[in-house]
Amino acid sequence: MSTTIELKSISKYFGSVIALKDISISVNSGEVLCLLGDNGAGKSTLIKTLAGVHQPDEGDMFLEGKKILFDSPRDALDRGIATVYQDLALVPLMSVTRNFFMGREPVRGFWPFRRFDSDFADRVAKERMDEIGIKVRDPHQAVGTMSGGERQCLAIARAIYFGAKVLILDEPTAALGVKQSLMVLRFVARARTRGLAVILITHNVHHAFPVGDRFTLLNRGHSMGTFGKDEIDQNSLQTMMAGGKELQDLDETLREEKEFQVAAP
Repeated sequence: MSTTIELKSISKYFGSVIALKDISISVNSGEVLCLLGDNGAGKSTLIKTLAGVHQPDEGDMFLEGKKILFDSPRDALDRGIATVYQDLALVPLMSVTRNFFMGREPVRGFWPFRRFDSDFADRVAKERMDEIGIKVRDPHQAVGTMSGGERQCLAIARAIYFGAKVLILDEPTAALGVKQSLMVLRFVARARTRGLAVILITHNVHHAFPVGDRFTLLNRGHSMGTFGKDEIDQNSLQTMMAGGKELQDLDETLREEKEFQVAAP
């Protein structure tokens, strides 16, 4: 497997606040890297740096071995870095087709008589959704009528269709039920088999471990390390995320308080 994207010693500051400090990660083609961490760990800042929203204050980024610096999210997207945020950037009242091609509408005819090629767009949108196991009877149906899992898959399918090399997924299962989460995770596994480099951001170890190949843990902007699936088990990941030492200290404190109450007259 070849390395698709690599970050070396990336740091980002907002005034005196250290959002990221010396973060180094790499993702290969056909691999899922899971970024794990609690709220405030730096996950959002890191993906926004990858997506061109923020520029790093220190460190370097490489795409397919070439040093890069994105000017904007559009620049990152044009170079194959596709980010699917939690809000999905979908319009509920618009159709499946219109959402699939939003901002990149296919046209036919000659200027000034160009028009939206609805036949082509409907066919592609339906075919791409069928490929991932979601049967769209009418590509003109409003996206708001779809389930949360189906909308997540639509957003991911759109990114893949438009040539994503790196697919960044921001908490894709956070607001989904069990069945819908499984639908999305299956699609993540399919994206890997297509040769994409996938970065899955989540705080749910139970969702990350089945599909992840490697796991990077963040805590307050610092990396706690990157581990392969053969180097760490699910329980250890959960303990590191939850702050094993802090939980142990809390348990000891509560036990001491309980013993003190029992001993008190």
